[in-house]
Amino acid sequence: KQSSALKRKLQSPHGNPPLKRKRKPSANTFKKSAAEADNKKGISAQKSPPKKQLTDNGNESQKRRPFIKTSSLFRNNPDIPEIHRKAVQQVQENVFTTDSFNQLDLHPHLISTINTVLKISSMTSVQKQTIPVLLQGKDALVRSQTGSGKTLAYGIPLVQSLQGMESKIQRSDGPYALVLVPTRELALQSFDTMQKLLKPFAWIVPGVLMGGEKRKSEKARLRKGINVLISTPGRLVDHIKSTECIHFRRTQWLIIDEADRILDLGFEKDVAVILNALNAERETRQNVLLSATLTKGVTRLADISLNDPISISIADETQKTLKPTSQKETQANNSSNCMNQENFAVPEKLKQYVMMVPSKLRLVTLAAFILEKCKFEKHHKMIIFFSSCEQVEFHYELLLKVLSGGLDSEQREHSSVSSGCLQFLRLHGNMEQEERTEVFQEFLRSRTGILLCTDVAARGLDLPQVTWIVQYNAPASPAEYIHRIGRTARIGCHGNSLLVLAPSEAEYVSLLASHKINVTEIKMEKVLSSLMKDERFKLHRPGSKKSCGTDPQEVRERATVLQTKFENYIHSSEGTVRWAKKALQSFLCAYTTYPRNLKHIFHIKSLHLGHVAKSFGLRDAPQNLTAIPTAGSKKKTKARPKRADLLKKTHGKHRLAEILRSEYSSGMDPGVSKVKKKRKQRKPG
Repeated sequence: KQSSALKRKLQSPHGNPPLKRKRKPSANTFKKSAAEADNKKGISAQKSPPKKQLTDNGNESQKRRPFIKTSSLFRNNPDIPEIHRKAVQQVQENVFTTDSFNQLDLHPHLISTINTVLKISSMTSVQKQTIPVLLQGKDALVRSQTGSGKTLAYGIPLVQSLQGMESKIQRSDGPYALVLVPTRELALQSFDTMQKLLKPFAWIVPGVLMGGEKRKSEKARLRKGINVLISTPGRLVDHIKSTECIHFRRTQWLIIDEADRILDLGFEKDVAVILNALNAERETRQNVLLSATLTKGVTRLADISLNDPISISIADETQKTLKPTSQKETQANNSSNCMNQENFAVPEKLKQYVMMVPSKLRLVTLAAFILEKCKFEKHHKMIIFFSSCEQVEFHYELLLKVLSGGLDSEQREHSSVSSGCLQFLRLHGNMEQEERTEVFQEFLRSRTGILLCTDVAARGLDLPQVTWIVQYNAPASPAEYIHRIGRTARIGCHGNSLLVLAPSEAEYVSLLASHKINVTEIKMEKVLSSLMKDERFKLHRPGSKKSCGTDPQEVRERATVLQTKFENYIHSSEGTVRWAKKALQSFLCAYTTYPRNLKHIFHIKSLHLGHVAKSFGLRDAPQNLTAIPTAGSKKKTKARPKRADLLKKTHGKHRLAEILRSEYSSGMDPGVSKVKKKRKQRKPG
């Protein structure tokens, strides 16, 4: 008996391993050990198909072989939670008024330019309230929703004031007005608007200074003279320190546009340098601060730069007219909660949606959504937001290659018909300035197209006819969410926005609701069903009939075929695999930088690395992620110590790619000692 029992003990580990391996992944979906077991199982499945499949027709199993590669796409995914939230009353702003510019005491040429060149006849609410205040020469703090016409709200009184000066302005006089904006694209846009407004007044010269341009040509322009100077803070500080001819002796206007974003990007120190330079040469001037959101930083900046300002808030005015009696009671509570629980105004004609997507299915769901809106429905212009520059580059190349055809002969047959209308563009901070300007102008002109970008395009840009905003990576705050969706439904137009969340991030919907932001759920299955319209993703079986309707099984098969196409492209060379790993790493870095108050929603430990890797076209979870930053360019490693220093000073509010990279080691490897981080920082020195 003892010997037979011993025999059984010895035999059981040899007899049972396959069964144990099969059970393990399904027992615990989210643990990394399960992920590795799942991946091993997937690899073994490729090498030796299960016994059931061997009994099937041999030809059929051969046909299915590419399908087996990614057959786990719909397996072991977390359950998608039901979204329970109360519908909230969104804060609305009355964008338009019936008042025309003729009612204001403006120069006739300026009025005709507004009507004929800018093709605007009536004022928006923010313009109606701001222009008279600024014409009286008072300082103002203006808060209004994105896309409400804030540029003209300060541009019109500025031009009216400058053209009416007693002694005619000379170009050589230097800057009479200084306009600070956070990004280069917004600087170009503001410059374009100012040029149009100044058309009848040719003696007033506008100019723009921004990073990426040649300093030498900018110095030459400053020497000749610029009367309305539009600049990004960093480049202006650069000229204050190094260009002798720049002076502010006659500067009568200081306008800080998108003030909250200027502070978010870490320009607080630069703004202080600029204010000191202005005050040193001339103390009295008119100051204007404009922002869509009112943060503590903006209030602090207003205290420093504004002198007895008039506060203009369009959303508050609308609320007063809606609820004149109850407003008095809630005013005390509102003022105390203003900073912690700010309610944001949302464009009236904007429809907001949310979609819960498990990590594995993110890539195919995004591709299906692009195909549905921009290929089958057509006439759509879309912006997709990502959290890092590397992700933008990766998805741009991948979607261009796979969705626009050219990977195989079968796809080429369809490409002329099916993907001819898909035009992909990308915009991010690591691009050369010339290319950034080119892309910006091209997207501005086009009627359709898909722009993949970082938050560099989230502020102030007026991109006409944008019908969809997709937030593929959730923004770090409700304020950032508002700025992103503000690229559509501008000045009373219709628009839509989609927020893509993982099941573990469902609580973000409640956070938005607490800020009076309503989102409606779209089901992932509905989006994936659009793949039924594209024959490129049909699973070819002998004797299969033409597909009809939206059979859930066939939808899954087509999604798997599309995922396989992505994976085949990524695994076609070592270079593309490295590139996918780099993009995955940048996503993980960005994930570690969510603010502390959102860590319970966006925590790195809630991510399943193997599943996330799938959304970057990788078949297995990569093992050597920490080794990737060292392969980066010299330029990036040099920037690291400087960025770490910046981080301390601005309390970790940055969302730039360089910071995300430097955050990586602390976010992903909690077990690694701080010594490693110090070593990495020593290298550049």
